Amino acid sequence: MDLQLENRIALVTAASQGLGYATALQLAREGALVAICSRDEARVNAATDSIRVETGRSVLGITGDVSRAEDVEHIVERVVDEYGGLDILVTNAGGPPSAAFEEVTDEMWQEAFNLNLMSAVRLIRKALPHLRSSTAPAVLTITSYSVKQPIPNLVLSNSIRMAVIGLTKTLALELGREGIRFNSILPGWTETERVQDLMEARAQRNNTSVEEEIAKQAADSPFGRMATPQEFANVATFLCSPAASYVTGVMLPVDGGFYKGTL
Repeated sequence: MDLQLENRIALVTAASQGLGYATALQLAREGALVAICSRDEARVNAATDSIRVETGRSVLGITGDVSRAEDVEHIVERVVDEYGGLDILVTNAGGPPSAAFEEVTDEMWQEAFNLNLMSAVRLIRKALPHLRSSTAPAVLTITSYSVKQPIPNLVLSNSIRMAVIGLTKTLALELGREGIRFNSILPGWTETERVQDLMEARAQRNNTSVEEEIAKQAADSPFGRMATPQEFANVATFLCSPAASYVTGVMLPVDGGFYKGTL
C-alpha cells in the first residue's frame, strides 16, 4: 500500500528514543521529511544521524523541552523555517514518575500537567496555522491504554492522559470540517526505556528482579509478550498518512490485548 507520505512534513516530539523514535524512523522510511525533538542534545543528534543514515532522508533534530511554552514555539518555528510547512504532528512526551496517590505532591501534579497535557495543547495550537495550509493534515497524540484500564501506581499518567484523550476527540469534532484529522494511539506495554524504568521501580517496590516483573507483565497479554516499538510505529505511521483519510476521532489501543474490556 502506498501511504502517500513522500515529502510530507512531519514533526514527532520526544523522539530521541522509544515510541517517538520508532515512529519518526518509520515515517522517514515511507518518504516523509521528519523533524524530531528531545531535551537531550546528544541524544537528539544521535537519533537524527541514525534515521538519516538508515533512510537517506532529510531529518531535522531540535533540542527542546515540550513542557516549556517557549520551547514549543521554537520547535514548531524551526520545522516551518526548515521545511516550509507542516503536514503531520505527533505529540509525544516522557511519562510522569511512578507513584501512589498519597506520594504525589502538588508540584508533581503541575509538572505532569505541563508535560503531558499542556505540551499537546501548545504544540497543536502553534501548529494549527500550518496544518490548515496542508492538503493532508493529521495530528496523532500518543497516550496509553491506561485511559481505559488504569495502571497501578501511575496515578499521574492515568489521570492526565485522560485529558489528552478529551482534547483529541474534541478537536476531531471541532476541526473535522477543515479537513484536519485527530487520532490517538493507546499503547500497551512496549519494550522501551520508559517501560524499563517502570519495571525497575516495581522490582524495587516488590523486592523482586526486573526480569520477574517484565515476565509477570508480559503474561497479562494474550500474546505472552510486550510489543516492540516497530509494531507501534507501523500503526502510528498509517494513522498519520493520507491513506487513513477517513479516520478521525479514533482512540486506538495498540496493546496486544492487555486491555480486557469490550468498549
